[in-house]
Amino acid sequence: MPAANSGIDILGQQLTAGATKNSWNMQIKDIISPSGKGEHEQKIGEIVRFIIVGVTATAIQYGIYLLMILWFHPLVANTIGYLVSFVFNYVASTHYTFRVKSTASRGAGFTLSHVVNYLLQTVCLHLFLWAGLSKQIAMIPMFCICVPVNFILVRFFLKRK
Repeated sequence: MPAANSGIDILGQQLTAGATKNSWNMQIKDIISPSGKGEHEQKIGEIVRFIIVGVTATAIQYGIYLLMILWFHPLVANTIGYLVSFVFNYVASTHYTFRVKSTASRGAGFTLSHVVNYLLQTVCLHLFLWAGLSKQIAMIPMFCICVPVNFILVRFFLKRK
């Protein structure tokens, strides 16, 4: 007969062999995909999902940028990467991150927020290149500035009624 408290305590939950493994999986699922939870838990899940989509979109943009700088000026390479990343980001943001229906109004708001983000990225990239950072590295501090601003803008436009 197993002891009542056998197992590992993770995030205030007992993790033991067998059936309780499912409750650990449910905790992770609830963080990534909240339903019926309080507003705080939903915002945390939204942030986690935004990070997943954002990292993927950023990797797409940065990968394309690194490839395109072999042939184009860094600002042109960034534009190409941004456009490809934008399409992925919109689909993933509406369906996965914020779980809202894609409408013309939301699409326009998303596009407006990304126009602002693109302009901010262009200014930051130009500034970091001017400051002497290599074209391969200059996008990293640019992302550090632009990604949080983009989250606020996208959330505002996709979550408003």
